[in-house]
Formats: sequence, C-alpha cells, structure tokens
Amino acid sequence: MEKCYENYILIDIGANLTNKKYSRDLDTVVQRAKDSGVQKIMVTGTSVKGSKEALRLTRIYPGTLYSTAGIHPHDAKSYDDQSWEEICRLVENPECVAVGECGLDYNRNFSEPEDQKAVFEKHINLAIKVNKPLFVHERDAFNDLVEILNKYSSKLPPVVIHCFTGSVENALDYLNKGFYIGLTGYLCKDKSDTGVRKLLVDNLIPLDRLLVETDAPFMYPNTRASKLPVHVKEGLTERSTTFLHRYCTFQRNEPCSLPAIVEMIAAFMNKKPEEVALATSFNAMKLFGLS
Repeated sequence: MEKCYENYILIDIGANLTNKKYSRDLDTVVQRAKDSGVQKIMVTGTSVKGSKEALRLTRIYPGTLYSTAGIHPHDAKSYDDQSWEEICRLVENPECVAVGECGLDYNRNFSEPEDQKAVFEKHINLAIKVNKPLFVHERDAFNDLVEILNKYSSKLPPVVIHCFTGSVENALDYLNKGFYIGLTGYLCKDKSDTGVRKLLVDNLIPLDRLLVETDAPFMYPNTRASKLPVHVKEGLTERSTTFLHRYCTFQRNEPCSLPAIVEMIAAFMNKKPEEVALATSFNAMKLFGLS
C-alpha cells in the first residue's frame, strides 16, 4: 500500500506522443508515465494526420490517452476545405476532448499571419459549435490573439493557453478573461524577471486555473539549470528526479517528467506538491470531461 502514497495523481494535458521519437517504444513510455504518477495524458493533434493518429492512440490506450484535433499555426498555410472537414469529423469523437492545437505564432512565421488568423477563427467557431475547450498556442502574437478571442468573448467555451511562456502581464490578461494556463518545464529556462517564475512566486495564478503538461518530446525540464533557485532544486524528490534523469533527455522528454515539473511549480509557489497535483488534476478532469 505504501507505493500508493508515494505517487502523485497527475494529468498531462499536452504530450506529442504521435512524434516519431516514440514510434518504437510507446507502450513503455505510457507505462512509465503511469508508474511515475501520470494517470492520464492528452495527445496533442497539430495537423490532420497528427490528429487522426492521436485519436487512434486513444483507442489503443482507452481511459489513459485522450486526444485533441487541430491545425497548428505553423501549418495554417496548408489549410484547405477537405482537411478542415476531416478535423470537424475528428472533433466529434468522445475521446477527442479539445479543439486545437490552434492559435498564432509570429515567432517563426512559418505561415503568413493572415493565414494563421483565418485558420484560428475556424477553430474558435468549431469549439463553440461542439462546445469543447479551445487548446491555444501563442508565441509573440499576444495582441492579435486577444483581439480575435475578444470578438467571441460572449460565447467562448473554456480556453486553455497551452505551454505558456509569456509575461506576467499577458498571463493576468488571460486569467481576467477566465482562461486556464498550462505550464511546462519551460520554467527551468525562464530567466526573465517578468515571466512564468514571477507569476508563480507572487502567487498570481490561482490553483483553480492552473494545468500542467510536458509538451513531450519538447520542453525538457532541466532541473540542473544554474539559474534554478536552490530551494526549488531542494523541493525535488528522489523519486521524481530518478524518472526524469533516467528516462528523459533534451532530445526526448517524456510524460514521466511531469512529477518533477509539479514539484518545481509547487516550490516556486511555496505550496505542497500534493496540493498542486490534486488541483491541476481536478481542473483537467472537470475541464476536459475525462472519465
């Protein structure tokens, strides 16, 4: 029985398990996540092909994996009516619990901003129609993103700002609109005085609006980062760091790194990791209707 109490109960709301880096050992990756305390994982759909594959994985791991369906802003240029019809069909499935990943990314501009905006609005209207949460990606596009969302403010379903990397000012604006914020291992990289760490240290993000995710295989939480405060490093348990350092790398992060991320968030917030784990899992279950 002691094993039950060692584990947090966690939900990873964003992992790219369709990535080819998991093609050989996905079974092991999912089992390892469960062993670490991650009970459920949402597999992010970022294209028609990826969204189909994400849904297929939910059928192989029922009750553990859930999916999203959408077209990432990087791929907005490849939008056509046929691909959109497929996204609309995928979203109808009960295992698909959110519309997206969608949004705006002006950091790399792989698609023209006008194309990104048009495709983002398609996702918003679809989320309103099927009444499922909107899973939003935003990089260096805060003003345009908020302007578009404001047009629909009276009828928006729940909105999740996935993998948040912005400023305190941005976060407070999102929170004032009632949006949820997803945090990743990015907080190890954040060196600004006005970003994610400040948000946590000043307790500006209420626990009932916080979600946690790994964005695996990306956003490796580098717990050995030199700028990570000592009290945060000391807040990490041996169990969590064992999963992290044994199975995750900068090249391939895994959902089993989530306990370490939650412990760091808790240390920054000066809260117990169990409290953060419980709150974020409850939020995810309620928001996405996970069984």
